[in-house]
Amino acid sequence: MTSVQETHEPGTSDSAVHRPNALVRQWQSFWAAVQFLTHIPVPAVLLADARDERPRLQLATLYFPLVGSLIGLVTGTVIWFASHLWPLWLAVGLGLAVEAILTGALHEDALADCCDALGGGWTRADVLRILDDSRLGSYGVLGLTLALFLRAGALAALEPSLMLPAVIASATLGRWAMILALALLAPLPDRPSLTQQAGRQTFGHVLGGAVLAVAGSLPLAVVSPLRLGLSVAAVLAVTAVFAFYLQRRIGGMTGDGIGAICYISQIAVLLCCCARLGITLRP
Repeated sequence: MTSVQETHEPGTSDSAVHRPNALVRQWQSFWAAVQFLTHIPVPAVLLADARDERPRLQLATLYFPLVGSLIGLVTGTVIWFASHLWPLWLAVGLGLAVEAILTGALHEDALADCCDALGGGWTRADVLRILDDSRLGSYGVLGLTLALFLRAGALAALEPSLMLPAVIASATLGRWAMILALALLAPLPDRPSLTQQAGRQTFGHVLGGAVLAVAGSLPLAVVSPLRLGLSVAAVLAVTAVFAFYLQRRIGGMTGDGIGAICYISQIAVLLCCCARLGITLRP
């Protein structure tokens, strides 16, 4: 009885044999981004091998804006359809509820945790301790309530022609802000997390994510280039200020930090899109 043995090319190692090609790695990274940002079950066959966890997560961040565009498309479509059956404020509430189910309220939870920790913690140790506490305090409740109110109010104030483009652009730019935040501020080294595995983002990742962010924001650019320009400026400002604040308070970025930046950036984009600029937009 003969046995079949694996044959390798001379000079190759086991890791080289099992390493997927570039296209497969990008495909796996996209699904890793879906897994990271949503509650959609992703089959293991679509993800990289566990031995490649860190490189996969580092590449996955590149696709955050694309996943954000898809999330925004779902949210905006639900609001658009629901607005034909119910008043707009009910349609907005339904759209946000569907999005929360789709994402597992990931960014809402991060924002509430950050409000609790940064509002109630006086020292670095206090902030990190509160971040680890799963209980929600008064700062978290107040911060999340105000954030939901601002986001829902901005959505309800949008002109009909801006609804879908603005929702998609806000979701897209919000996820791009996560990449930018990790480029401006490295994850805390003493807190093991998926954010730490993603690591400090390079200029190439920021630029690559920006390309996808621009693509996802094209509908808004067609309807109102001025509002898109203001939105990008607002996202840059929010990300830079929040990253600087986290640097001063705790000395690095956390998963809750990038989640809060994402949500606040989305609100900033929507506020830019519903602002009264003294111009007439044709539907």
